Amino acid sequence: MPTWEYRTLRPPRSKTMDEAVDPEAELNELGAEGWELVETVDYIGGGTKYLILKRPASGSEDAHA
Repeated sequence: MPTWEYRTLRPPRSKTMDEAVDPEAELNELGAEGWELVETVDYIGGGTKYLILKRPASGSEDAHA
């Protein structure tokens, strides 16, 4: 059975904290490192607080597939 490691990413905010800045570049970098977006954690009332990513843990069967 594969094992996973997880990482959280907080979408960057503008100086006013009103609007999230598009995290596309950082997500593309993480994707190139093998991370996959699996879930978002939202603020009550709207807005994304965290992006949750996972990838096979080092030494896991799927890490070398």
